Amino acid sequence: MRSNMIRVGIIGADTKASWAGASHIPALAAQPQFSLEAVATRHEESARRAAETFGAERWFADPYELIGDPSIDLVTVAVKVPAHRELVLAALAANKAVYSESPLGATVAEAEEMADAAGSLHTAIGLQGRLNPSVRRAAEIIAQGRLGRLLSARVTATTFGNGPESVSTYEYFDKAAAGAGFLTIAVGHVLDVIEAVLGDITEIDARTELLWPEVKLVDTGTTTVREVPDHLDAIMKTSSGAPAGVQILAGVPVPDAQFGMEVRGSDGWLKLTGSHPAGVQVGDLVLSSSVDFAVPDSPVATGTGPTAAEIWTGASINVGEVYASLARDIANGTHHTPGFQHAAHNSRLIARVEQAARTGVRR
Repeated sequence: MRSNMIRVGIIGADTKASWAGASHIPALAAQPQFSLEAVATRHEESARRAAETFGAERWFADPYELIGDPSIDLVTVAVKVPAHRELVLAALAANKAVYSESPLGATVAEAEEMADAAGSLHTAIGLQGRLNPSVRRAAEIIAQGRLGRLLSARVTATTFGNGPESVSTYEYFDKAAAGAGFLTIAVGHVLDVIEAVLGDITEIDARTELLWPEVKLVDTGTTTVREVPDHLDAIMKTSSGAPAGVQILAGVPVPDAQFGMEVRGSDGWLKLTGSHPAGVQVGDLVLSSSVDFAVPDSPVATGTGPTAAEIWTGASINVGEVYASLARDIANGTHHTPGFQHAAHNSRLIARVEQAARTGVRR
């Protein structure tokens, strides 16, 4: 980087219901070490509108022009998963730091290809839940052995997505080829938080279900076929020694949303709880424990994007932690932020869940 300011270009920063607008924009605005240099969408009108709304210096209707802009230090890729590979590889080839939404690739092979291409460049993957301040403090309590010998963990998580109804814009989430279904997104985020607290998942017994094989698209009145699971029950062993019972539910109404993780040890317990409808990766979490602990750090970002729907309140919290970590890495020449190698690990983990569910054999 040529200065202390990290100049960011976001691909996919549309003003209409974009994740980037709800999370990345306010996460960057809260941190003076970042400058939103440019935005890109596939259409001139939406790109210009995004630049005006989000306060970007420039806009591009061709994302590859943004990638090639020498004034951009960090490229954020916040588009549909099938488009990740070409954009990410182009950004890496241009010697940019890259932040990609998760999952990194539509397949394990794609994720591994991008991880290998990253080399020593700074990368970040959008598995932001593990950087939530309460998750970090919970992991610290475990690592210090303050709960004694770990005995068990129980995790329940929900998402309002992947239910019996959707809209045509999100139909691709239900198609296997997209690589962006319930397992790779909702389950991927939950299991990553489990690993952040309890260590790597070493064994998996899993069962998936397809509860809603037909999905009504409410904006068109048509029906689409869901090709991927929408429910998971699993028992997992972690490197900390604690077994974890995991249930992840889709299509849960907003008022009933919940995330809960309870860890029991021989000397105490801890709990992480949350209630964001979209899942554990969005919004804040609350830590409680039978042992004393320092209050988790305040989030670096808490704002909401100027065009975001109310339901996305809190979306900047964990994304802001990723950017803050990445900024420290860039400034110090370190690589502590979960990046593309971690993304490939998460993709392989989900593949193991799928294999365990399909074969009935522990993985």
